[in-house]
Amino acid sequence: FEEIVKRAPEVTTLFYERLFTEHPDLRPLFRRNTPQVQAKMMNDTLLAIIDRLEDAPWLRAGLVMLGARHVDYGITDEMYPRVGASLLATLAEAAGPEVWTPPVADAWAQAYVAITSMMLDGAKARRRSAA
Repeated sequence: FEEIVKRAPEVTTLFYERLFTEHPDLRPLFRRNTPQVQAKMMNDTLLAIIDRLEDAPWLRAGLVMLGARHVDYGITDEMYPRVGASLLATLAEAAGPEVWTPPVADAWAQAYVAITSMMLDGAKARRRSAA
């Protein structure tokens, strides 16, 4: 991610542009914050995840809480794959083929699956507690 940000510091802004172009129905879910604030929050979240990759308990707890909060924002389980596809496409474009090699692409895809799995656990728990 650090290498991608060096090449394209605005990568999270580019992500939201792509997401809303590919999935305009998701735009209303992000109206709580300005685009700049939303991009910074996404960037900070990605950096925190990357910084704590070796700290499984912290990572799990943080991602479960994040998934629970996303329920309150109106995010559904079905949205995660669409968001992931937009994110990975944006990262690939920003990185360029020299950085976004097949092993890097595979690692990011696996990471996204792991991240969303923990977030979905939090979302499910949130829905159960709300019911």
